[in-house]
Amino acid sequence: MTPALQTEGLVRRFGGFVATSDVSLAVAPGARHALIGPNGAGKTTLVNLLTGFLEPSAGRVLLHGEDVTRLPQHRRVKRGLARTFQINRLFAEFTVLESVTLAVCERLGLGGRFWRPVGAQAQAVDEAAALLARLRLLDAAHTRTGELAYGRQRLVEIALALAAAPRVLLLDEPAAGVPRGESRELFETLAALPAEVTVVLIEHDMDLVFRYADRISVLVGGALLAEGAPAEIAADPQVRAVYLGQAGHG
Repeated sequence: MTPALQTEGLVRRFGGFVATSDVSLAVAPGARHALIGPNGAGKTTLVNLLTGFLEPSAGRVLLHGEDVTRLPQHRRVKRGLARTFQINRLFAEFTVLESVTLAVCERLGLGGRFWRPVGAQAQAVDEAAALLARLRLLDAAHTRTGELAYGRQRLVEIALALAAAPRVLLLDEPAAGVPRGESRELFETLAALPAEVTVVLIEHDMDLVFRYADRISVLVGGALLAEGAPAEIAADPQVRAVYLGQAGHG
């Protein structure tokens, strides 16, 4: 089976500093795959390489078997790769429905016509409303994003990413800054995403990771230390020594 997302010998140097060191991983279609590791392990750098925000010093990135290593970010999005960021990037004055409708319009090539009367964009509005229903946000459709609780703002950001109709969704610390009660709701919503959407996430809350992920890759010092099912990672003595002990899992 062709991986949904794959790297081969991926390296990123910043001068003499190696931030990503010969990382080769394969994410299966439909997987819930977590990237974990201590601060400075290179997780966000790896996501930036996967999405085209950074170019690798060596190695390749493949999306459903296609080499996308040199493609810019927007062309990777067109091929089905979307991401969120550690800090949300929402327009606080837009309502939730307006924000997601705009994202849908961009995908449909209607971005320049977004400000026409809503009735002229019925298809985009209907799709946006369906996304909000899927993410349990329909009750907030007409609320400005800046007025939402932070956990729900993160869900809006995920809705914006899903509006691009991705086949692979990268989530960079989706629960960062979110109160524990809200983070559980957030991950319950993520767990209900369609199986055809492959999810790769960076997350520091190990309880959430071990509950949500079906496969885990551990990065340390920019290199891949271990990879396996959650039970294998939890039992790995090397992983426990360098990360899980300090992260407080198990």
